[in-house]
Amino acid sequence: MSETAPKPIISEDYRRQQQELHKNPQYGVASIGFAPAVARLIEQLKVTSLSDYGAGKQNLKKALAEKGEQLDYRPYDPAFPEYGPARSADLVCCIDVLEHIEPEFLDNVLDELAALTVKHGFYSIHTGPAVKVLADGRNAHLIQKPSSWWLPKLCQRFEIDGLQKSPGGFVVLVRPREA
Repeated sequence: MSETAPKPIISEDYRRQQQELHKNPQYGVASIGFAPAVARLIEQLKVTSLSDYGAGKQNLKKALAEKGEQLDYRPYDPAFPEYGPARSADLVCCIDVLEHIEPEFLDNVLDELAALTVKHGFYSIHTGPAVKVLADGRNAHLIQKPSSWWLPKLCQRFEIDGLQKSPGGFVVLVRPREA
């Protein structure tokens, strides 16, 4: 029996652009603002492991440590191959990432998130333009769509346990779809 190759989630050119953007200390800081909400979820859901999908410079880990949270932290980011592959956890966080995905790979990324989300997922999605621009002139938010566009895609893969407006977008708490 042969294994199927993993579906692509990022192009090599875009991976390089993301690596360049991450050299800017102001890029990839959204997770810091969401850390208090994530800390509350960790306590409420009795989470012992967290997968940070699109971890960037691991700012979520740093912010949670400052709040005294100690858990099995599992970073993943294609711009940081040294983190290794994405891994499942009690809570999968994907903060300010999905709007940055190349549109042709979005379904693959959402499928991967669905496979990783064993218990709970916390995803924040920005729905408008970013301040930052890519080297090729495109806005850093490659997908700028309202929540009404995102929700059917999420509902295909997850049960929605909570949805809340956030500055510039929304956050959603999800769990795996029931069989």
